[in-house]
Amino acid sequence: MSFARRALSALRLRLLGPAKELVGTDQFGNKYYRVPKHETRAGRIIPERRFVEAVNHEAYQYQVGDFPAEWEAWIRRKRKDPPTIEEILRNENYREEMKQKIKDVSEKDKLLQAKEYKEGLVAEPGHTQVKGHASAPYYGKKEPSEDPTSTANTFQPGAWMPPGSGSSQNK
Repeated sequence: MSFARRALSALRLRLLGPAKELVGTDQFGNKYYRVPKHETRAGRIIPERRFVEAVNHEAYQYQVGDFPAEWEAWIRRKRKDPPTIEEILRNENYREEMKQKIKDVSEKDKLLQAKEYKEGLVAEPGHTQVKGHASAPYYGKKEPSEDPTSTANTFQPGAWMPPGSGSSQNK
């Protein structure tokens, strides 16, 4: 490499920082990059950056699972080295096996519960359905009670006394 080219490369590195390095791609076509740790021309140290150039450039187009968990762990610095295709495929197969095992165990559990209910070993759960709130006047009834009546026309201030607070007890 010539002196001029090295000088230009060093100047570019000092002014703009190092170029991004392609680390890998995933099965969806997303590209993962890193920019190594470097020092600015002012002497400030910039830590390593990791980022992804996604296939869908609009954030609203993403859903959970668009990025493999292994690559996301690398981006978030939970792992040091980027994942390999073999590792991603192996983990994906493992997840599918676990889903199938969970499904099988769930079906066996349902069958066992049905058998226990049938043999009377376990009481079946009660299914109660109550409409309304416990403080409502129609709690537990099929329909609300009639419209409330008002005592506005017949109410006399001071007419009501609590039970047991008659004039004979005040003496």
